[in-house]
Amino acid sequence: MNVLLLKEPRESESGPDPYIKELALYGHSATLIPVLSFKFVSLNVLSDKLFQPEKHGGLIFTSPRAVEAVKMCLESSSRRSEWDAVKDQWNRKSVYVVGKATASLVEDLGLTSCGENSGTADVLSRLIIEREGPEIQPLLFPCGSLKREVLPTALRQNGIPLETLTVYQTSEHPDLEKNITHYFSEQGVPASIAFFSPSGVKFCLNTLKGLAGTKLDKIKLAAVGPTTADALEAEGLRVGCTAEKPTPQHLAKGIAQTLNSTTADL
Repeated sequence: MNVLLLKEPRESESGPDPYIKELALYGHSATLIPVLSFKFVSLNVLSDKLFQPEKHGGLIFTSPRAVEAVKMCLESSSRRSEWDAVKDQWNRKSVYVVGKATASLVEDLGLTSCGENSGTADVLSRLIIEREGPEIQPLLFPCGSLKREVLPTALRQNGIPLETLTVYQTSEHPDLEKNITHYFSEQGVPASIAFFSPSGVKFCLNTLKGLAGTKLDKIKLAAVGPTTADALEAEGLRVGCTAEKPTPQHLAKGIAQTLNSTTADL
């Protein structure tokens, strides 16, 4: 069955995007359509902070894009040769992450992370609260313009110092409507559509409603994470499955089970 994944492809030397490969194992054909466009900002400020680990109690990354901002700082910095010494200082502190994809990118920077199995910022915040106290220096949190306030609020309520820095701005991909329209004209209505963020719901829903029409109710909607599921339900839509963690394995398994149950009911 055809599955539409509303996310950008993840580049890999080992072949197709892992979400496509995982769904193929269940016999489903997946197509990716990028939903979001990103613009990096404040990289000079971020670079300065990266080379002053003594002023922070650790790092927090809740998205791969934030790690990419760090990578850009290192690539453009004349102090690249200093990173080996600086990263050792960061590694003596805690580097917190959400999800395996973010953890893998952090590892590529030479940093050792914890929290990759947390799955959501809410769960990660509880881990940080368990491990840290009010006496630490501020944790540095590079993030996007559309970040949720769950983690900052939880840390603030527990007296844990946090310094947030917006390092990328998020907007709708300029070709989103055109790409979705082309997909429907070429492949028809998919059996399932997977949303990866509340922003994806916001930017895609009207176009999908217009193209699918009355068939929208027949499409099995999948959500990555409870926040995305909440965004779909707030629009009055029924969520067929929610991936407990942001991994290809969790999402593909959920979609496959949902589609199998549909087939069994026919």
